[in-house]
Amino acid sequence: MQQQGAGTPDWDDETLAIRAGTERSPFGEHSEAMYPTSSYVFTSAAEAAARFAEVEPGYTYSRFTNPSVTMFENRLAALEGAERCVATASGMSAINALCMALLKQGDHIVASQSLFGSTIGLFNNILSRFGISVSYVPLSETAAWRDAVQPNTRLFFMETPSNPLTEVGDIRAVAEIAHQAGALLAVDNCFATPILQKPLQMGADLVVHSATKYLDGQGRVLGGAVLGKADLMQQVFLYLRTAGPTLSAFNAWVLLKALETLPLRMERHCRNAAELAAWLQAQSAVKRVFYPGLPDHPQHELASAQLALPGGMLSFVVVGGREAAWQVIDACQLISITGNLGDSRSTITHPATTTHFRISPEARELAGIGEGLLRVSVGLESVQDLQADLARGLARLA
Repeated sequence: MQQQGAGTPDWDDETLAIRAGTERSPFGEHSEAMYPTSSYVFTSAAEAAARFAEVEPGYTYSRFTNPSVTMFENRLAALEGAERCVATASGMSAINALCMALLKQGDHIVASQSLFGSTIGLFNNILSRFGISVSYVPLSETAAWRDAVQPNTRLFFMETPSNPLTEVGDIRAVAEIAHQAGALLAVDNCFATPILQKPLQMGADLVVHSATKYLDGQGRVLGGAVLGKADLMQQVFLYLRTAGPTLSAFNAWVLLKALETLPLRMERHCRNAAELAAWLQAQSAVKRVFYPGLPDHPQHELASAQLALPGGMLSFVVVGGREAAWQVIDACQLISITGNLGDSRSTITHPATTTHFRISPEARELAGIGEGLLRVSVGLESVQDLQADLARGLARLA
């Protein structure tokens, strides 16, 4: 079960999402089995020694080796076109594992200023304790990435499309700058998933996921993943093996089965979001809509070239600031009020007071996260029903 994405047959994503990574036990089960065990039994002391020394392939302890987790890793690696995937307990543990495994005291990160609030918190409040510094730049301003390079820059980190304004960064251009500086480029591919965007094919060295979002797609479990070349992933694996931010067998099995419907779900998410974004643009109480599929999106041309489809996430600004934004939220009877995203159920949140409230007001302003901004993760429901739900709150602002 140790084979990863590089050895996968040349199948389309729809087939990889269902078939890649599957390994059957001697029972020959059709649907992949789940392996909820903490340890494994050996036939002899010699076999145990060989397993622990990694002389002989096989499983030893589920903190770092588990068949359910391996199958999920192999399938996701196949979809991303990665040599190897290392699964973790959550999206944030994936980013933490990447940084702790590949960076050291005195290193410097260049990151886009439009990041998930917890990612900024990790960089500013945790990594800084270990002598790792970070400079933030506008995601879409390629020259700013080059200008931020320091002699000790070791990692570029970008989230594209970004949370919550769906800004798009030029992966190819930033990868070239990173490599010229002797640094690695990591891309948070959470919003796009490998169905819409494959950063490794565009020059990125690493991809991270919060599998909690679209990869699961039904808001059931937490999970994360780091993907890239085998030598880099081995360093991440060794950190995981020791520190233990491990994906459970149950969560891995849920995520493995969820990947089967990912291509279908992403197509519907995108179709619904495009229709809802166009409708929102026509509402008098809406000042602006951010969605890569709209012609007036600042990076629409780049998004069209870099993404297979524009995605299922959008945000919009209402007239009247926080009070008005909260009125729209409170009027929702169908759309769930929650900070999660990538769910089959549409969700809505006020980023300035939820997902991004822990970062400073100055940082929010730089990132364009104002008091009137609302973020919607567009689900799989009827678009007409979603429009009616939002219209109820928007009517209160007229």
